[in-house]
Amino acid sequence: MTTTGINRWVAALLLGSATLSCAVAQESAPIMATGETAVQSLPQQPAAPLRSSQLSFVKLAPPPGSMTLSGTRPSGQIEFGVRSDEVVTRALLNLSYRPSPALLPTLSQLKVYLNDELVSLITLTPEQPGKQNQMQLAIDPRFITDFNRVRFELVGHYANICENPANSTIWLDIGKESGLDLTLQKLPLKNDLSHFPEPFLDTRDTRPLTLPMVFAARPDVNQQRAAAILASWFGSKAAWRGQHFPVLYNQLPQQQHAVVFATNDARPDFLKNLPPVMKPTVTMVSQPDSPYEKMLLILGRNDDDLLTAVQGIAQGELLLRGDSATIDRVTLLAPRQPYDAPNWVRTDRRTTFAELTQYENQLQSDGLQPNPISLTLNLPPDLFLVRARGIDMDLSYRYTSPVHPDGSRLAVNLNNQFIQDYPLVPKNTAGQQLLHIPLIQGMMDKNHELLIPALRLGVVNQLRFDFDYANTFMGGTADGRCETVTPVGHHVVVDDNSSIDFSGYRHYIEMPSLQSWANAGFPFSRYADLAQTLVLVQPNPDAQQVSTLLNALGNMGAQTGYPALRVQLTNDWGTAKKQDADLLMIGDIPKDLQDDRRITALVDATASWLKTPARKVSQPVQPLSEAERAAESTTAIGSRGPLATVIGFQSPFYDQRSVVALLADGSPRSWQLLDEALADSGKRQAISGSTAIIRESGVNSLRVGETYFVGHLPWWERLWSLLSSHPFWLALCAFLVVVLFALMTWRLMRIITRRRLLDEDE
Repeated sequence: MTTTGINRWVAALLLGSATLSCAVAQESAPIMATGETAVQSLPQQPAAPLRSSQLSFVKLAPPPGSMTLSGTRPSGQIEFGVRSDEVVTRALLNLSYRPSPALLPTLSQLKVYLNDELVSLITLTPEQPGKQNQMQLAIDPRFITDFNRVRFELVGHYANICENPANSTIWLDIGKESGLDLTLQKLPLKNDLSHFPEPFLDTRDTRPLTLPMVFAARPDVNQQRAAAILASWFGSKAAWRGQHFPVLYNQLPQQQHAVVFATNDARPDFLKNLPPVMKPTVTMVSQPDSPYEKMLLILGRNDDDLLTAVQGIAQGELLLRGDSATIDRVTLLAPRQPYDAPNWVRTDRRTTFAELTQYENQLQSDGLQPNPISLTLNLPPDLFLVRARGIDMDLSYRYTSPVHPDGSRLAVNLNNQFIQDYPLVPKNTAGQQLLHIPLIQGMMDKNHELLIPALRLGVVNQLRFDFDYANTFMGGTADGRCETVTPVGHHVVVDDNSSIDFSGYRHYIEMPSLQSWANAGFPFSRYADLAQTLVLVQPNPDAQQVSTLLNALGNMGAQTGYPALRVQLTNDWGTAKKQDADLLMIGDIPKDLQDDRRITALVDATASWLKTPARKVSQPVQPLSEAERAAESTTAIGSRGPLATVIGFQSPFYDQRSVVALLADGSPRSWQLLDEALADSGKRQAISGSTAIIRESGVNSLRVGETYFVGHLPWWERLWSLLSSHPFWLALCAFLVVVLFALMTWRLMRIITRRRLLDEDE
């Protein structure tokens, strides 16, 4: 029986034993003062661990925060999942809502659905319209499944007859204080790898992945590499959720699943009785003191076997089954090509919208006013678009035809900047446009030309399609008769075969650019498998340093969507400086690099910026200008408190290579600050320039030291790029070109005149 089957069997047993008592409770459930019925709950097993989960609307509602229901958009929903190793025993929906003062009591209601099953009906009372109301609704846990959708539907009335559904007085706000309170009980799981990566990573769980990794003692380089590859694979699966990999030596975490690395000669004490293995082995077992917590054992005769086992997981997890599997042989897949990360838009050919979708039916919407359709475009940070006139997009779409030509339109937006709109004409249910997404857009009218500033493309971009219908509703009287029109919903689809073309552009970027590293893993992610990346680690790393390594590699896996199968690790600086690769440092900067003038300038400038008393701490998400980032003076101030820094600079040995160093002051809290900054999307946005300072107060970035360029650009394009950032020199060059052209034209005319005069004399 599979793990899911076990879960459902146990849940069915619990439900079956509680059916009679729940039925009796439902018949006589008292109505509480707030409108809440008695809380329905399943019987709990005394030995099974319980946990409480508070799911706020701030995280669950599609636009974070309040949810507004109106006459034209009467429905809204939240979604949540339940892990396969847990069952909900108690559920409460806490609602904070404010209805419009114009809504009529009794006639206006708010319906609450769970998985399309009506679970509650809230009828507005005379004292509720216009006021903030609080209510608790008990949800029967039997209706909760693996994936759940709570839908709210407003039935709003402001008049007894002749209503206009589009009237602006029909609204109800569900506040961001609303949320779900769940009590979840652990389920016993069978040791079965056929559902891997469950339970270590459950895609139903929207929380950031926290997966401890356990070693017998301080891991050597090969063990760290095996763990780093596995962390990057888990990161690629966790995707947008985020990931964190705490590291433990010779001990298990409390009430958490864990990954354990062990060889025949080096094992944690709790695995001493495990028989030796003869091949790379992956095993799933229960933890010694808890049958509800599992261990994923990565076993081998030596470190090479651990690496083989991890590579087998990263390339063939679908072949795992049973409680144990051996990896007989692993052949690495073909090397990745530059810029072909699965999560990035292709730059060698057109990319269809089907390749960019993240979930089913993402390109469809319906309703009186359909919700916007959005796509995420992840671009390589070094895509050089300075001289590009625009990006071609071939757009095909289908829609419900308006009854009359009423101004209904499709509006296309990029990063919340309007690009173009197209009319939705009657008696035509399809459209096709060849759209030119402008980087500098020109608009013409009869009298003058208007240039709109360039649209800014970043690493992560949002392409949005708004189908705006000009719905016409009639509500009124004519000759004493009431005339109304029943509103009809609309259906819109952006075709999967629509495409966008980023091919033909060069790759060229000014470095150091810590923002490119923090948000896209660049330059290491240029190859999705990190084939040209070398990580320099410490000879005897503590648990926090190893955890930072795993978090950094897991973050890159999430950004590229691919595990770091070809990443290399070393703890020997002599080897590192001879290898032509981009370098990621964890821990101290090597001694011979500390004497390098450029690195010294970075460290000194960082210290000066940090120790200047007059400097104000800016908001973490607001980048500073170059003038604000400049070091002003050198001040010697001794202080206490955790401090971490991220420094980027050019490799002293290879001009086209970069170095990113993750440094901390040595305290455990400083490494935690660094890990928290990598895990927080807002703090990652604040990391930029050549140095990022991470403190308890937040992240501050500055640009100091020399810059350099990575990539290839012909000399004439480099010259144009240089002049485009200096308008004075560009104007001066243009003036000189005009003067030179005038002189050449004048000289040519003189020659022609002289020859004509000579011909006349002859």
